[in-house]
Order: sequence, then structure tokens, then C-alpha cells
Amino acid sequence: MQRITPDQTYPLFNTEATRRLEQAMAAQLAPHTLMQRAGLAVAQLAQAIAPHARTIWIACGPGNNGGDGLEAAHHLARAGRKVVISWLGTAETLPPDARRSWEKARHCTSIVWADTPPTDLTEQDLCIDALLGIGVRSSTRQTPSSSTHGSALAQWLAQLRSSAAPVLAVDVPSGLDADTGQYAPGLEPATHSATAKPGTAQHTLSLLTLKPGLFTAHGRDAAGQVWWHDLGATAETRLNHEPPTAWLAGPPPRGHRSHASHKGSYGDVAVVGGEGLALRGMGMTGAALLAGSAALHGGAGRVLVSLLDQDHATEIHTQPELMLRRFEALELESLSVVCGCGGGQAVRTVLPAVLQRAQALVLDADALNIISTDGALQQALTARSARQRPTVLTPHPLEAARLLHTTSTQVQAHRLMAARELTKKFQCTVVLKGSGTVIANPDDTPHINPTGNGSLATAGTGDVLAGLIGAGLAAGMTPLQAAIRAVFAHGEAADAWPLNEPLTAGALARRIKIG
Repeated sequence: MQRITPDQTYPLFNTEATRRLEQAMAAQLAPHTLMQRAGLAVAQLAQAIAPHARTIWIACGPGNNGGDGLEAAHHLARAGRKVVISWLGTAETLPPDARRSWEKARHCTSIVWADTPPTDLTEQDLCIDALLGIGVRSSTRQTPSSSTHGSALAQWLAQLRSSAAPVLAVDVPSGLDADTGQYAPGLEPATHSATAKPGTAQHTLSLLTLKPGLFTAHGRDAAGQVWWHDLGATAETRLNHEPPTAWLAGPPPRGHRSHASHKGSYGDVAVVGGEGLALRGMGMTGAALLAGSAALHGGAGRVLVSLLDQDHATEIHTQPELMLRRFEALELESLSVVCGCGGGQAVRTVLPAVLQRAQALVLDADALNIISTDGALQQALTARSARQRPTVLTPHPLEAARLLHTTSTQVQAHRLMAARELTKKFQCTVVLKGSGTVIANPDDTPHINPTGNGSLATAGTGDVLAGLIGAGLAAGMTPLQAAIRAVFAHGEAADAWPLNEPLTAGALARRIKIG
């Protein structure tokens, strides 16, 4: 059993791949073996999470996820725990493996069976969610359990989500789509407000494979601490049988700077953006300066800033290392350009030249919004791939929706799919920002980033990320390498942020540990 932390790369497998691997494993083993292994793993983790627990409530569904819970109940009861089972099933409809686990649990006289959840969950030391597992799709209202046991299922889920005791989810928190990280309609927590308790598991034990939905969209809040048990399937067995759906990104290699190097060894970044007072009656130069600061702290040798206003300052007093340049003076063919941060409509005038001439390019914010409305600019963006010009797009869900001519709801409904559609459409690397940022590349399996938290939900952090990616491109990294490195370090800095200190984008740029 393994605790999942952001210290290594893990393969992720969707529901279809997991089921095929499960079938292949079951064909090689004695009947009921996989469920026995799963139930034992659940019982072992339950006792590790709550070693002094005396009473454990297990909510079991009518399928194999419920069977895993029933198997765990048998082991926990034998270990001397008081186990209370609430079961949403009937013996006649149980799958064969689950029926064998049900029979074992029924013959264990110390197990208490209840038709409903305990009325007072404060008397429970641990709750185990074995209701639905991977048998849920966020694209449909009907699930294997909701059609028959809808009202009871909703009630039991509400009980689990409001529990003061620790909650351990078996495989996937019930109601969550293992592929997308979205909740199935009708099975969502009561609220997703910023101040509300997520109301789901504090621990999730993913069985056989790790699922992508645990690490993106609502998955990270829903799953809590993720654990994984391979049920005896070796890495070779998994990877040889099924290609991963995605990778959970691990820490990138830390860079090394030789003594015999100079600023030219690490490339030049140009930040083009920051529409100013003269054009809009309001200043937006801060976004460009944040991106420039992040590029410096991300290891760029030099950073040039081209502010898109009519009042060209001659220096930046707060950070004199940033060198101001008129756009016309930039030698775009030799630069890694970060374009769009605070650019407003002014960026429209420079985009044709940037797309045509920039040696490497990060497109963010206003640049993406303008490209989404202009077919000629879209063609110019796609043409960069044929000329071997590295390009990274960094949209948030609404910007991604504009580029795909859809809605942000549809983008969030399947973040991996949306990122793949963007990278296919524009033939470049895509960083779809959000909880569990997705990094996709035309020729690679997508990555999901494991670092970061809600403190990044503040103005300017996206500009910092764009500048970090630009620094990686300037240093000669591939777009995928630069994106993975920057996104990981960006989130890692937020995870290490002092709890009593507000996170601001300017401070974030200065605390990035990269390169």
C-alpha cells in the first residue's frame, strides 16, 4: 500500500482500462481473490487511519464496491472492532464475488446489521464509504444504485459527508466520476461555496489502479489523502496490458548551473502585455511585470518587458532587473515571448508579428481571448508547429471554452478531454489551469499536476505561471518539460506557503524554487 504524495510520477488509468485490467487479473487468479485482497487492504488502512477506533460504520452499496466493504467488515470484526453495516443491496442481485463476501460477513456474529445509517455518527470512530466506487458517470443521472435506491443513497451520502469522524472511501468517493473528477447529477455535495466544508472523504484507497478523477476538478477536494493498493498487479502488468490514460506529474529534475556560464546561457524572455492608462483609462501593467518577475526567478538570463501603452517608462523602480523595450525593438526571432498578460485589446495589434516571428511562445489571457475570435490568428497559431516553433497555451476554463467554442461547464465536465482537444486543434502544448492542472501535448499522454491549492485563487498567479514557462522555454526545454516544471513549482510554492501569511502573486514569483 502506498500513500500518494507529489514526490514521484504515477500512471493513471480510466474506468475502462481499469475494468479490462481487473478482468485480466481475475482470469489468472482463483475466484474471489481480488475482492479478498481489496477488502483486506481496506481493513488494514482503516486500522492505520484510526488505530484506536472501537466502532466503525461501513456503508455498502449493492455491487462490487459494496462487496469490498463487506469483505473489509469481516476482517475488522475479526480484529476486535465493533462493525456496523448498512447495506443497500439484495442477496439475489449481488455479483458472485460480492455475494461470497456478504455470506462471510453474515456469518460473523459480531457484526451489527442496520437498515439505515447510525442515528448518531458521533459514536462512530471511523466511517467507510463503499457505496458506488467507479460505477458512476458524471454524464448521466442514472447510476447502478441511484435508480433503485435513490433516496436512501442520497441520505447515506449526506450522512457520510457530514460525519465528524474520519471517512475512508473505497476506490473512489461515492458520486464522483473516476475519469473526470466531476460529480454525477443528483449526487453532488449540498454546496460548493468557498467557505463550506467539502463534506467528503478525508482518505481514499484507490484499488488496482490510480484514477485520473481523483486528481482534477472536484476530485482533489473529494478524495482527501489518496492511498493506492495494486492488489498484486505489478507495474509491468499494468503498463504492458494498458497504456496510461494520463500521468500524475512528479517533481521535475532540479537544474544545475555550471560555474562557466553566463546570462546568455539561460536565454532571453520578452514579456509583451500590460496595456496602460492611455489606452483604457485603467492600468494593467502589473500583469506583465508579474510575468517578468517570475521569468527572472524562474532562471531566465535576461527579461525584457514591452508594455503596450503610449507612455513608455524608462525604468521599473520596483525591479530594475527588468529591462523595458519598445515592441518594435524586440528581436522576436531570438526570444522566448510571453504574450497577453494584461494586454487588453492592445495586444491585437502585435499578435500577427508575435505568432509569425517569436522563436518560442507562451500565450496567456487576453492573447487567447483575441485569438479565439479571429480565424486568421488561429491559422497563424497552428502554422507555428510546422515551422518547429515551440508554443504553449495557458488558458483557464473560460478561455479554453472560448477557444473551443463551447462553455466552461463543458470544459470542466471532462478536463482531460478538453485539453486534448485544444492541443489537437492548435498543434501545441496546452496548460489547462485549475484544480489538478492538465498539461497536454500533441504527441504525449497528458499529465495532471499534483501540487497547488486554493490560495492560488488570487489575481496575478496566472501571470506568474506564464512567466515561469517562458523561462523554461528560454533555457531550451521542450514545451512539455517547461510546462510541467513550471506548473509543479508554482503549486509547490503555494503548498509551502505559511498559513498565517496571505499569498500574493508578487510574493509568489519571488518564492518559486526552480532551476
